[in-house]
Amino acid sequence: MKETLFISDLHLSPDHPESVELFLRFLGHRAQRAEALYILGDLFDAWIGDDNETAPVPTILAAMSALKEKGCKLYIMQGNRDFLLGEAFAEKAAATLLSDPSLIDLYGTPTLLMHGDLLCTDDVAYQQYRKQIRAPALIADFLSKPIPERIVVATEMRRQSGDINEAKSENIMDVNRQTVEEFMLDNGAKLLIHGHTHRPDEHDHDLNGSHACRIVLADWRGDKGELLSVTHDEINREMLSLS
Repeated sequence: MKETLFISDLHLSPDHPESVELFLRFLGHRAQRAEALYILGDLFDAWIGDDNETAPVPTILAAMSALKEKGCKLYIMQGNRDFLLGEAFAEKAAATLLSDPSLIDLYGTPTLLMHGDLLCTDDVAYQQYRKQIRAPALIADFLSKPIPERIVVATEMRRQSGDINEAKSENIMDVNRQTVEEFMLDNGAKLLIHGHTHRPDEHDHDLNGSHACRIVLADWRGDKGELLSVTHDEINREMLSLS
C-alpha cells in the first residue's frame, strides 16, 4: 500500500546525538517503506549554511540521499531554525526543497504543507523579527563569515530566542485560527499539516460551510520521535524510539 510520511521539528545537533541516531535509524529502516517523506522544517536546531560540513552533517546527508535508491522521494521545507537550508543542501540530500506554504495532492485530498510559524500571527514581534532576519543583505553578511564565527553567532541567537520565548505567554506562540483558515481558503486546501508549535493534535475547521482538518506534528525529543503516516484510507501517528 502506498504511504507518505511527515515529520518536523527534529532539531538535530551535535549536542543531542541520541536524536541524530534515531533519525539515522528511521532513514535506514522505517522511511524506506514509504513512497515519500516530507520534513516540514527545523530538521536542524540551527543551520549556518550549505557549506557546513561539520559532524554529523555528512553522515546525515549520506543517509538522506540513500532514500532515493529505495524509491522514497524526499522533500524538505525550511523552518524558523534552519531557514538557511538551500538548494545546495537539497541536492546533496537528493531531495526537493519546498516553499512554505506548498500545496500537494495527498491521495486525492488537496493538502497544504507549512512549517507553521507563519500561522502564529498573534506574536507580532516574532513576525517582524522573521522578516528582518531573512533579509537578503543580512543573510549574505552572515554567510560571508567563517564557519566557526557563524557557529558562535547561531549559538548566541538560540540563547536569546530562548530567553525571549520564556517571557511570552503560551497562547501568543500558538497559531491564530483565522490565519489558519485564510491560508487554507486561499490555497483551496481541505487538510493542513504543519509543525513548529510542538503541540501535536488534530483540529477541525469550518471553511465557509465545508469541513477541513489541521494536523499538528510532534517535535522529536531525545531518543523519541513521532511520524505521521498517510495512506489513501487512513492517517496514523506512529512513535519512534531507540529503545
